[in-house]
Amino acid sequence: MLSLPARAYLLACDTRRDRLPDRERVALLVRAAALTDLVLRGLLTDDDGRPTVTGAGGTGHLVLDDILAEVTADPHRKWRAWVRRGARGTLQSLEAQLDAAGTISLRTSKVLGLFPRRHPRVEDRAAVANLRDELLTALRGEGQVTPEVAALTSLAAAVELKTVLPRGERRQHKARIEELEERAGAAVPALRKVIRELNAARAASIAASSGGGGG
Repeated sequence: MLSLPARAYLLACDTRRDRLPDRERVALLVRAAALTDLVLRGLLTDDDGRPTVTGAGGTGHLVLDDILAEVTADPHRKWRAWVRRGARGTLQSLEAQLDAAGTISLRTSKVLGLFPRRHPRVEDRAAVANLRDELLTALRGEGQVTPEVAALTSLAAAVELKTVLPRGERRQHKARIEELEERAGAAVPALRKVIRELNAARAASIAASSGGGGG
């Protein structure tokens, strides 16, 4: 079965255009999903706002085991710091694994002939559609919701990507999302805080550039 960060990544893919809409935001989503996966596996727990390694051994998933080793080596950082730390590298590592496994096909182009841009093509688009259906079912409170689906739904809401979970769905099911988040662990509220900080930074940058620097 695919790990939680892999499923989160596939949800974020725009399967109609074979692209990832916002790599910075998706990197944070993947990182938070990996931390949450370790929580669900009983390998991480919350200790006064910090993740603490509680289980022995690895998971067999390279991305998860890398993060587990990082937390083991540096146990003093808070959840929000771990969501941010190494997010870009975690995304690249996950993409390489999914590409090698045939889950996606990566194509690289260059923006302005200089800057590389990755285009992921999801090979099993029906599987992504099924993931989205699972999220909507969880939001509507229909049937049993597994811890993994509850966590994935909470992460999808926190990252605020319309390709993952449209704003209208997030607003309509706000109370349900809060309920599901209680089952997901501390990485989800940490992701939400990081996304708010990212939104604020981007808004400030736009405001500064539109101001023209005049006095």
